[in-house]
Amino acid sequence: MDPRTQRTREALLLAAERLFLDRRLDEVTLDEIAAAAGVAVGSVYNHFGSKAGLHAATVEQALEVDRAHMDLAYVEDRGPVDQIRSAAEQYLEFALAHPEHFQMLAFPREPGRYEAGRRTAEELADRVREQNDRLVAAIRGGIAAGELRTVDPELTATALWAAWNGIIGLAWRPDGLRRDEAELRELLRAATDLVERGLLAAP
Repeated sequence: MDPRTQRTREALLLAAERLFLDRRLDEVTLDEIAAAAGVAVGSVYNHFGSKAGLHAATVEQALEVDRAHMDLAYVEDRGPVDQIRSAAEQYLEFALAHPEHFQMLAFPREPGRYEAGRRTAEELADRVREQNDRLVAAIRGGIAAGELRTVDPELTATALWAAWNGIIGLAWRPDGLRRDEAELRELLRAATDLVERGLLAAP
C-alpha cells in the first residue's frame, strides 16, 4: 500500500472511531467522517465500501491491537496465576496507549436502527468472548494445578473482566472520581490482591 493511501485509511479510521464513540452509529454520517478526516466522501467508498465497512474496520483494528497486548500476558512459559496478573496489567497498558480502542471494545455504542452496525456489534461481542476464553483457560489451568480453589471459570473470568473495565473506565470520569495512571495501577493491584485472596487454594 502506498503511503498516501495508507494515510487516507488511517485518517478515516481515526475520524470514524472518534465519531462512533460520541454518538450512536446511525447518527453519524459519511459527510461528517470525511470532513473530520479531511478527505472526500468518495474516499470512504474507495477504501471501505460503505459506512458499515468502515465501522467494521475500526472494530477490527481495535481488536487486533487488544489481542497484541493480551498475547504478551498469555505466554506458555508463564503459570496461570501469573497469566491472570499479567492480563490485568496488559489490559491497562492497552487502554492507556489506545484509549479510543479500549472504549470501543469495553463500552460500545448502541447502533440504533443501523442494521449493519448491529451485526458488527454482535460480531464484536463474539470476539470479546473469544478473548475472555483465554482468561477462562488460565483460571482452569490454575484450578487443575491446585493453585486456585475450585470456582466457575466462566463466571469468574467475566467478573474479572468486568471489574477491570470498571477500574480502567475511571480514567474517563468527568468528576472527582477520575483517576490518573498511577492510581489506576494501584487500584488494579488492589483488585488483583482481593481476587487472589479469594481464589488461591489454602496452603
